[in-house]
Amino acid sequence: MHRVLGDRRAIAILIGPALLVYSLIMLVPMVWSLGYSFTKGNTIDGFTGNGLDNFQRLFTDPAVREALTFTLKYAAVVTVGQVLTGYLLALLYVFFLKKSSALIRTLAFFPVVLPTVAVGLLFQKFFQVAPQTGPVNSLLNMAGLESVDFFGSAGNAFWVLVVMDIWRSMGFYAVLLFAGLVDIPEEVLESARLDGASGLRLIRHIVVPLSFPVLMSSLIFSINGTLKVFDSIVALTNGGPGNDTSPLTLYMFQTSFTYSDYGYGSTIAFLLTVVCLLVTLVVFRLSRRDLTKG
Repeated sequence: MHRVLGDRRAIAILIGPALLVYSLIMLVPMVWSLGYSFTKGNTIDGFTGNGLDNFQRLFTDPAVREALTFTLKYAAVVTVGQVLTGYLLALLYVFFLKKSSALIRTLAFFPVVLPTVAVGLLFQKFFQVAPQTGPVNSLLNMAGLESVDFFGSAGNAFWVLVVMDIWRSMGFYAVLLFAGLVDIPEEVLESARLDGASGLRLIRHIVVPLSFPVLMSSLIFSINGTLKVFDSIVALTNGGPGNDTSPLTLYMFQTSFTYSDYGYGSTIAFLLTVVCLLVTLVVFRLSRRDLTKG
């Protein structure tokens, strides 16, 4: 193995095809899109250069500020919800259900494989107020409370989105974190129990530090996905009411394909890329700092 990994030709043969495919699918379109940021026009009328006009517009566009604020808020809340519920489920699998957790893991993972449109329609029916009263409002009426128009206000629509995305993805993060927890040596856990650690003390001082790398990986994976959220919002609210639940991805899509402003749409895409990169670097730096302290 050392001989193979020390041979540059072998490394090129092993990595070259994958790197070529990645470059053609990911890097080339990214560079191409960045080039559009310095142009205006569309595929019908053609493109003409406009220098930094799109970037100047980006910093003065109130819709971008609103979309960016919503994106960061949504990413923060949903990321914490996904990783926390996934970690709690993983702890349940390992320390309580143990070998009998296979069925529960399957049931919790089931929403992950459901189509996003189907999940969005399901939650629309759950929380709808008209023309038929959904189950949630029916329960409120049974409790003597008035029906709530969950999709008529930005706050209510936001929390419905949060609940939906946490529900549909927590099974994935539970399995991901479960794989990290089962790698903790049983001898370490037994030694901690003999020393008097149990319950929350065992989880806090032994399990969490030993599973910290996979926990941080899940956090980075989750926050990158939530920053680029698109399909679930289109399926449930389509950015409504008004534009109150429109993330940067939806604003970019509408700018590019609804209004045929590809140059400015590419500029918004560049902003989203930078935001994802900066957030990932911050999380990675914090995780490295915590590992160093540990």
